Amino acid sequence: MNEGFGALMQRWRTRAMHVVFLLRRPMTLGVRGIVVDAEERVLLVRHSYVPGWHFPGGGVERGEDVLTALRRELQEEANVVLAGAPSLHGIFHQSSGAGRDHVVVYVVRAFVQTGPRAPDREIREGRFFARDALPDGTTRATLDRLGEVFGGAPISPVW
Repeated sequence: MNEGFGALMQRWRTRAMHVVFLLRRPMTLGVRGIVVDAEERVLLVRHSYVPGWHFPGGGVERGEDVLTALRRELQEEANVVLAGAPSLHGIFHQSSGAGRDHVVVYVVRAFVQTGPRAPDREIREGRFFARDALPDGTTRATLDRLGEVFGGAPISPVW
């Protein structure tokens, strides 16, 4: 019963956050970084407020350009600092949720990780994974982007 209650509370928390975002930003723009280390592993994070493993990233704030948002989000979520220019992978329409979101995705190969990221209210966990050993719960959108970047899959316009 506890597990069912927890799942229900998670759904309500996610819906409440969507309502807050809709009130504050009727159309949202997000940014994600596909951070690839020297061993060709990818960085994934697990949030407290949404299930699954994702690329680090988040919303572009008012007055902020997408590269500034990428720098900020990588630092906040994974202690990653850009050491060179990232490559634009694509811009995707996120049709789930409110259907008003767009996500700009970059591939990041030149970076420094300044130290391990301690878990907190937002980020439960973050680490690098080999692409053939991704964790259970890796989201479909994450898998799709990896297929595009590394597997030669056609780039979809939808997140």
